[in-house]
Amino acid sequence: MTATRPDGPGPAPTAPNTVMRELRGALSPGEFATAVRRAAREIGEHVSCDARYVGRVEAGEIRCPNYAYERVFRHMWPGRSLTDLGFAPRTAVRRRAPGGGPAAAAPPDEPPWPDEEIDDVRRRTFVSGGPTALAAALGLDGPARAAAPPPLAARPELPAPRKVGAAEVRGVEEAVREIRLLDDAHGGDTLFERAGQSLRTAYLLLNDGTYSAATERRLQAGAGELAISVGWLAHDSNRLMDARSFYSEALATARMAGDAALEAHVFCNSAFLARDAGRPREALRAAQAGQAAARRLGSDRLLSLLSMREAGGWALLQDRSACEQALTRAHTLFERGGRSTDPEWMSFFGEAEIAGLEAQCWAALGVWDRAGERAGLACDLQEPQFVRNRALYTAELAHDRLGRGDLPGAAAHAEAAALLLARVRSARIRGMLAHTAERLREHRRVPEVRHFLDVYQGTPAAA
Repeated sequence: MTATRPDGPGPAPTAPNTVMRELRGALSPGEFATAVRRAAREIGEHVSCDARYVGRVEAGEIRCPNYAYERVFRHMWPGRSLTDLGFAPRTAVRRRAPGGGPAAAAPPDEPPWPDEEIDDVRRRTFVSGGPTALAAALGLDGPARAAAPPPLAARPELPAPRKVGAAEVRGVEEAVREIRLLDDAHGGDTLFERAGQSLRTAYLLLNDGTYSAATERRLQAGAGELAISVGWLAHDSNRLMDARSFYSEALATARMAGDAALEAHVFCNSAFLARDAGRPREALRAAQAGQAAARRLGSDRLLSLLSMREAGGWALLQDRSACEQALTRAHTLFERGGRSTDPEWMSFFGEAEIAGLEAQCWAALGVWDRAGERAGLACDLQEPQFVRNRALYTAELAHDRLGRGDLPGAAAHAEAAALLLARVRSARIRGMLAHTAERLREHRRVPEVRHFLDVYQGTPAAA
């Protein structure tokens, strides 16, 4: 196996990845591969890791892992980048274009690729303007910036009819995972417009392609999940009407496919959207409809989240008794633990999230001490790589401290949230913080508040 020298076409020896070898420790390559596969299952990912793959990584033959492995490695070692793990930057892994032309960006890893990695490349390249191109276009995947994809109104050219198989379906499913990964790290503002192109392509495959019945079921589910993901990006960007439209599209897909899991997911997100839009009764109806669909799925965690959505609706209606009943039900279901039947998209719903959602309920009811306690717990429990959620919980904590009259505490947490918002782009969280800042301005005489307001004006959060 050879690598290309940066100063010429001659071969250069690969360098062993000593970092990954050290991380393996006393485990055998086979035992380490088992640990990698176990970590993948924890985040709903699938990788075909075996002792041979581990050996190739440690020998330096795999200079940059594919995206599936990257997610798994980042889950195993939070806070470490690819280079921290001994790999080359993704943008540095390049190969010759067909016919010996200029060097072109290569998919991660180098030939010979295992079948699993070939499939990974195929499923990424079929979507025009998909998440991989999206990351490059936004500068999230390296220093180079690619040309922006066509406007959402543009229809990508696809052969008609096009044969759709497993590789294309995996491409749709992988687009959903990539959007979620980028959203966790960067927020929805910069992702929304371009992620919509992936959704268009998915529905073109569904509407114009030819496929088997089994492929159709997977493609419908994938397109529906992609519509929900794009709807969430719209929600996080404060494009609430757009979000509602995407959720309606996903619900129609779920109903046509008879997919209870997809239907429950749509109602879960729709309840959250309705609450943020100030429509509590609609939030209640959506949460309850989601619970009806989810009861057939055998996932206590999903029912727990939907019960939290219901609690949020009751809180906005100032019905404390009904809210507390829903909260108790949510915690009881959550404490039963996770199951293999839990949906992949629910990986975010852990102890930090349930604490954060409960904090929102108490804040809506004006119970500021309990709201602040739960928001503080959410901040403490949130893993550092989920920057958007850290910013969200910190902004909520600032709001709750202000509600109880703790001006210095509100200012300190608002400042922390503003600094986190320099790293993520979420109009929803930015709006929350702007509301807190506006309320604090009348207390500018307090030194901590004055310091926060001065800092805040110089951050992207105030733009």
